[in-house]
Amino acid sequence: MTTRLPTYFISHGGGPWPYLDGPFRRMFDQLEQSLIDIRRELGNAPRAVLVISGHWEEKGFAISSSQRPGMEYDYSGFPPHTYQIKYKAPGSPELAARVQDLLAAAGIPARLDPRRGFDHGTFSIMKPLYPAEDIPLVQLSIDVGYDPEVHLQLGRLLAPLRDEGVLIIGSGLSYHNLTDARSSEGMEPSRQFDAWLQETLVRSPSPKRSDRLIHWEQAPLARAAHPQEDHLIPLMAVVGAAEDEAGAAVYHQKDLFGGITASSFRFGDVPTAN
Repeated sequence: MTTRLPTYFISHGGGPWPYLDGPFRRMFDQLEQSLIDIRRELGNAPRAVLVISGHWEEKGFAISSSQRPGMEYDYSGFPPHTYQIKYKAPGSPELAARVQDLLAAAGIPARLDPRRGFDHGTFSIMKPLYPAEDIPLVQLSIDVGYDPEVHLQLGRLLAPLRDEGVLIIGSGLSYHNLTDARSSEGMEPSRQFDAWLQETLVRSPSPKRSDRLIHWEQAPLARAAHPQEDHLIPLMAVVGAAEDEAGAAVYHQKDLFGGITASSFRFGDVPTAN
């Protein structure tokens, strides 16, 4: 019997996609199904969710601490109604303080931010994952220095939350080059970098996995896949929180945006007692 929750790195898709209709919305059907499958495999286990979002960068770390967080409409060019949507899950000042304490115990300062709302790296995955909007939800920023070792260590410090019913999610994209994603230029870099991720996260033993992530820029076409690594860095944190546990792909698509390869991953076992 295991009650420890796994961690997840989720490729969160484009903009406020769960709130749209039409061809753009249908592009994310496979991603949506993967999120529904995650909800089913977790059952009633999570009592709260902590999302480390690639859309929130700070010097150091910050934690959303409002009881009723607002929204961050951090995208452009979408229909007017997508700037009025609300994901109404409550925040959790208690969880925010717990995260702050875990980091402080290791000498890492993190400030509580009562004004920060849910950005689309968070609500775009939470809407399909927990559509009832009833599970307490806290966001944690990434550090703008993008240091993989710093974020692996961040994850290690957060690991006790997994035994406390907190689901830890890193939200980003396994490929994030918005310019090339709109053309055929992104097809080969996304394919090769995804293959490297599969080898690293699913088939490499733990010490090698962490070392490969620290040196991720040595991966094939790494900078073509991530000109800026804001959407990759959340991966480091969720791996750190389950560093000695097996990885598995939970979503894999070869035709996102017409030809981009994208994946999501789970680290650790699914709970067998909810």
